[in-house]
Amino acid sequence: MNSQLSNHYGSHAAPALSFLLCRTPKAWASRAVQELPTILLDHVSLELRAAQQAQSLIRRYGGGDNGSGWTFSLMEKMSKLAREELRHFEQVLSILHKRGIDYRRIPASRYANVLHSEIRKVEPDRLIDALIVGAIIEARSCERFFCLISELGSKDPDLVAFYGSLLKSESRHFQGYLSLAKGVGEDPITDRIEFFLKHEKALILQSDSMMRFHSGVPIENS
Repeated sequence: MNSQLSNHYGSHAAPALSFLLCRTPKAWASRAVQELPTILLDHVSLELRAAQQAQSLIRRYGGGDNGSGWTFSLMEKMSKLAREELRHFEQVLSILHKRGIDYRRIPASRYANVLHSEIRKVEPDRLIDALIVGAIIEARSCERFFCLISELGSKDPDLVAFYGSLLKSESRHFQGYLSLAKGVGEDPITDRIEFFLKHEKALILQSDSMMRFHSGVPIENS
């Protein structure tokens, strides 16, 4: 990718890149561009799940007692996010169709499940953790799009342009989730953010037998 494109997309990715504790290993990026059909199939499912997660937060917390202003902000942000994620779902479906890739479900990576398994069970801790995990997943998605853009360069300009548009959205979503998490209560949440970021870093840097959008370092010949 030329320096002009790198600077353009890098400016949008910068908040997520500075938030995360590690960058995607080169081994993942190299394998991902070789297995784009798999990455796209996983990606389309992730967009659908992201929309469902946003709707779930509205249903669970939209009538909460965190204050009318905060509650309105959550419902507004999650509603916009859900609509945007569904639009992305449609766009990735269209890309699959144009490339002759039949839509089908494939097993998800362990990434999101492991992060969600660390969410506390008692409110408001559960909500705080859910929003932090949402922020981290969106930040990593932003970073992965930047990684793929850098790896694809001029080899696939249509996909680069599409990933560039998504990168901006994911950066905005990440910051929205984090802002909501900080507004749940009066106590600082720095320790919980650091806790989840360390778990996330381990998942990204560990060897992984499954190649997915959020998977770790691919095992050779897996």
